[in-house]
Amino acid sequence: AEREARARAERRRARLRHAAAVAEAAASGARQLLAHVEVSLVRAEQERAAAEAAKARGERELAAARTAGRELKAELDKLTDSVHRGEVLGAEKRLRIEQLETKALEELGVEPEALVAEYGPHQPVPPSPPADGERLPEDPGHPRNRPRPFDRAEQEKRLKAAERAYQQLGKVNPLALEEFAALEERHKFLGEQLEDLKKTRADLLRVVKEVDERVEQVFTEAYRDTAREFEGVFGRLFPGGEGRLVLTDPANMLTTGVDVEARPPGKKVKRLSLLSGGERSLTAVALLVSIFKARPSPFYVMDEVEAALDDTNLQRLIGIMRELQESSQLIVITHQKRTMEVADALYGVSMQGDGVSKVISQRLR
Repeated sequence: AEREARARAERRRARLRHAAAVAEAAASGARQLLAHVEVSLVRAEQERAAAEAAKARGERELAAARTAGRELKAELDKLTDSVHRGEVLGAEKRLRIEQLETKALEELGVEPEALVAEYGPHQPVPPSPPADGERLPEDPGHPRNRPRPFDRAEQEKRLKAAERAYQQLGKVNPLALEEFAALEERHKFLGEQLEDLKKTRADLLRVVKEVDERVEQVFTEAYRDTAREFEGVFGRLFPGGEGRLVLTDPANMLTTGVDVEARPPGKKVKRLSLLSGGERSLTAVALLVSIFKARPSPFYVMDEVEAALDDTNLQRLIGIMRELQESSQLIVITHQKRTMEVADALYGVSMQGDGVSKVISQRLR
């Protein structure tokens, strides 16, 4: 057993020595590989830095090339536009020259060559005519009176001034005399119409003044008569009371108003709004009767004017109605029996037993 154990131990040691040798070889190889990898890594880093520098250099060159391309394209566009404008301007100039040649032939009857030969820029420009208020020198040799060399800017300035003066003159109207005669006749006609209107206005103002004077006269007389009658009638309807009519603007009879002052007996109030309903009604009847007496009429129509009156006031009103009956006819709509008693005839609606309404009349006198 000891020999077997020793043999096993020997074999174990042999295996361990072999494993140690293998491990030592592997470690040596790993160290060599690590050194080789480190060298490769340094070389790769150097190559990467060189590649990045080359890339940056290439990008800069590409950006510069793109910028140069854009500039060249912009320059090409400018040249193209310039050429196009030159062609357009050349066409316009050629068209303008053709139009000027045609105009010279049509209006002046002169060939373009002869026109240039006689009036070209190589010919001296004659002196311009004097402006308004300008006096030319008497000396013919004065620079103002002598021709001058052609100066395009100066002649263009003279052309613009002449065009402005021509525009200010306006177009020549061959029918100006006829239009002036027609306008003169129209002006004469309108003047006559205006004079007629002024005369008519003066006549209307005179008529208005006469009407105002007549209205003022009639109103003044009617007011005075009505005010006088109102005092008497009010005294009869309100024994012991005072009533009168007052103008709000006596100085202007056309626009004045009329106030009614009423003071029944035993009261100090004068305004109608402070009176009772019966007193206001009786005051209104007094004003109405005053107008009737001041300006009588063939007949009068009254609609329940005594509805709010008591027996005493009603009797007074009936007395005044009897006075009005002497000169006029009265048509009174009423439900008061005492008013019906003084009537000459009654007209009303009655319903018989069959329920049918009919109009009846009854003469009392």
